[in-house]
Amino acid sequence: MTQRPDNREVLQRGELTVLGRIRSASNATFLCEATLDDHTAHCVYKPVSGEQPLWDFPDGTLAGRELCAYLVSTQLGWNIVPYTIIRHGPAGPGMLQLWIDQPGDASDSEPEPGLDLVDLVPEGRLPPGYIPVLRAYDYAGDPVSLVHADDIRLRRMAVFDVLINNADRKGGHVLRGVDGDVYGVDHGLCLHVEDKLRTVLWGWAGTSLDNKTLEKVGCLVDAVAGPLGEALSEHITSAEVAALHLRARALLENPVMPGPDRHRPIPWPAF
Repeated sequence: MTQRPDNREVLQRGELTVLGRIRSASNATFLCEATLDDHTAHCVYKPVSGEQPLWDFPDGTLAGRELCAYLVSTQLGWNIVPYTIIRHGPAGPGMLQLWIDQPGDASDSEPEPGLDLVDLVPEGRLPPGYIPVLRAYDYAGDPVSLVHADDIRLRRMAVFDVLINNADRKGGHVLRGVDGDVYGVDHGLCLHVEDKLRTVLWGWAGTSLDNKTLEKVGCLVDAVAGPLGEALSEHITSAEVAALHLRARALLENPVMPGPDRHRPIPWPAF
């Protein structure tokens, strides 16, 4: 009996068919279907040829940075970034990332009721289980609060963002999968040598890291000094690899989540 290929093998070897363009993305981004024999898997395809040059991220490619974020996530063992590879596609080499099915994605299903993991609520009405981040005004001029869930999976994502120096953690980049896991996507703007952390997940600023998290960070320090660092250096500069190593060591030496003490600490738009 032939073993059914898993989605990773389908993405690696399958024939890619473009189903449509994701218009909300700032760079060329496509929803694709990968087919291997009679097995299919959906994925996001971001060709390098569709990347817009960025003055503050001049080195390498955004696709390479997305892959690096996946490699760091895998090393940490937190399953934050969906399976990601770089391979040739219809528009040339690019990043392929496994599509995450979310509640309400199917045309015949309804979104789950309640708040998203990152959401806006009327000012002064903090829901149970949520942490306030900032106060603002909505498009109608009414006061609102940006909040996120007090969830261990989001907390790990916040630590991950500190480590990779994520400059673009928007609310829309946090996905609740139908499998019950929480995923982070769109990591093209990360791993810079300068402090560029911009995130909607500031709710744990000033809080201490637990021992289990620190164990993972310690393993990351060792890995960056070894095989992981070698793999990352194929896509980012040696200075950026060294900066990742320093950020991880800094968290071990001062195990406290940083605060938003820099200009524009939240990406815009926030969703």
